[in-house]
Amino acid sequence: MNAPRTRVQRRPVHGVLLLDKPLGLSSNQALQKAKWLLRAEKAGHTGTLDPLASGVLPLCFGAATKFSQLHLDADKTYEATARLGVRTSTGDAEGEVIDQRPVAVTPADLARVQLQFTGPMRQVPPMHSALKKDGKALYEYAREGIEIERAARDVVIHTLALSQQSANEIRILASVSKGTYIRTLGEDIGEALGCGAHLRALRRTATGGFNASQCVTLDALEAMSEDERLAQLLPVESLVAGHASVMLEAEDAARFLSGLRRRGDWPDAAEVAVFGHTPHAFLGTAHVKAGELIPGRLLNPIEIQQTLLTEATP
Repeated sequence: MNAPRTRVQRRPVHGVLLLDKPLGLSSNQALQKAKWLLRAEKAGHTGTLDPLASGVLPLCFGAATKFSQLHLDADKTYEATARLGVRTSTGDAEGEVIDQRPVAVTPADLARVQLQFTGPMRQVPPMHSALKKDGKALYEYAREGIEIERAARDVVIHTLALSQQSANEIRILASVSKGTYIRTLGEDIGEALGCGAHLRALRRTATGGFNASQCVTLDALEAMSEDERLAQLLPVESLVAGHASVMLEAEDAARFLSGLRRRGDWPDAAEVAVFGHTPHAFLGTAHVKAGELIPGRLLNPIEIQQTLLTEATP
């Protein structure tokens, strides 16, 4: 007989965990595992990675979930291996082979295609994606053999490097804007080379200002003590590290947190990170217009106290 399962006592945890998502797990499965290990009450991730992809997956806990959208919109960097000469139904190694063609790719071909796919472009999302139509994910339609018309999206390939690994494999290094599908990019590159392609491997190496060298694996996290796990968390404000910052004294900070605008000599800005001076604490985001600091996403006083306690954990 199996022993009764111990109920996990949840607790308020605030911060950002940079996870190196393993192959074989969905982003949500990885999130739920990390949430269980940290005994966190509230958690979310900042952008889906397919089960067949690994790499940087920032996980947001507690107050950090209020700012997760900022990294959904962040630029991302990927490393992929594409198999030339074979197209599949899903654009990756999971799908059925639907087309095979001979491969005759030269360095000059790669240089031409690399230039062709660098910069702004229009990209049609793949059917095997989590995008929804009438409340149903496109991949669910695809599994039923139903093709849904998809509108092309504007995306930007900031940098692209293609190199030949073998006669029928190329390596793709790409830094891209939000909404870019690397599987689709791999397929389009294959078509431009005249032989078709599908992704054999995919790894996200950076998102926003975070990179793979900062990440922890689930196995490493599981081997840690609870205090060591908490010590892996970056502060909530790490999600707004690229923002200009505004510091408020105690009275202005209290009024700002109650939703009141503050006046100062700040330059206009679409989004700023706002801090309280004593104690030094992240309060939330705002934008500045004509010298007015206009509240955006705000932490509440309880969250602020709890974040200070989380950050104080040795």
